[in-house]
Amino acid sequence: MINILFCGNDKVFDGMLTTMLSILKRTDTKEPFTFYIYTMDVSHINPKYLILNDYMADILDKVAKKYNSENKVEVIDVRKYYDQEFANSPNENCYASPYTLLRLLADIIPGMPDKLLYLDIDLIVNRDIRLLWDIDVTGYEYAAARDQYGKLLINPNYINAGVLLFNLKYMKETNILGKARNLIRTKKLVFADQSALIRSTTKRLMLRQIFNCQAMLTKKTVIRHFSKRLYWTPYPHVKNIKQWHIDDVHYKLKYHQFDDVLNEYISIKNTYFKEENK
Repeated sequence: MINILFCGNDKVFDGMLTTMLSILKRTDTKEPFTFYIYTMDVSHINPKYLILNDYMADILDKVAKKYNSENKVEVIDVRKYYDQEFANSPNENCYASPYTLLRLLADIIPGMPDKLLYLDIDLIVNRDIRLLWDIDVTGYEYAAARDQYGKLLINPNYINAGVLLFNLKYMKETNILGKARNLIRTKKLVFADQSALIRSTTKRLMLRQIFNCQAMLTKKTVIRHFSKRLYWTPYPHVKNIKQWHIDDVHYKLKYHQFDDVLNEYISIKNTYFKEENK
C-alpha cells in the first residue's frame, strides 16, 4: 500500500483532485493507494474554513477507484485533535491557514501507517511517485528536499515542508511531532509548522531537488511544486500560479506536459459541478 496524506478543506478540492490525478496517471503500479485527508471545520476562526464535505470526498474516492478498485480515500475529521493541541495557540492565525498545522498531528491520529508521504495540494507529480515512495527512510524521521529560497537566504539545508516522506514509526520514538506541537503552542514562529518541524528534527534524509522542484520543470523532475515564485522581469514581483490555473500554466509558465491531468480534471469538474460551471 502506498500511503498519501493531504490536509485541507473544501476550498482546496481542486488541488487535491489535480494532485491525486497526477499521481494516478504517472505511476505504473498494481499496488493500491490510500489517500488520507485531514480536514476540519474551524469556521469560528474564518467563515471560509469549512470541512471537506462528503460530496467532494465521494468524488475523490470514485476517481481513485477508477484507476484501481482497491484504491481508497479516507477523510478524517481531526477537529478534536486540533482543539486539543493548537486551539488559541500563537500560530492559529499563521501565514497560511490552520490547515497547515494538521500534518503535525499524524502521530496521534489512530490507525495511521508507519510510512506516509505528506504532499501539499499545490503540486503535480511529473514521474512515477514510487521514485520517491521507495526511498528507504530507516533511521530517519523524514525525508525532504531543500527550499528554493530558504537554502539561499536562511541555511543551505533549509527544507521545504511541502513534500515530506514520514517514517512515522520512528517519529513516534523520537517524539518529533510532539516537540513540534509544543513549539506551536508556546512560540510565535515565522513559518509555523515548517519552523516547528525543522527545530524539532533529530535526523532527516535530504532529498534531491527533483522531488520538490519549486522553480523549474525538467525531464528529471518528479514533483513540480507550484509554490509562490519570485520573478525578476519586467520588475521584481511574486506570482502564485497554481496547477488548476490552467491559462496561467499554459501561457505564463509555458507548460503543456500536464494537459492529460488537467483535461481530466476539467471533465470531472464539468460532470460533478454542472451548476458551478454554468
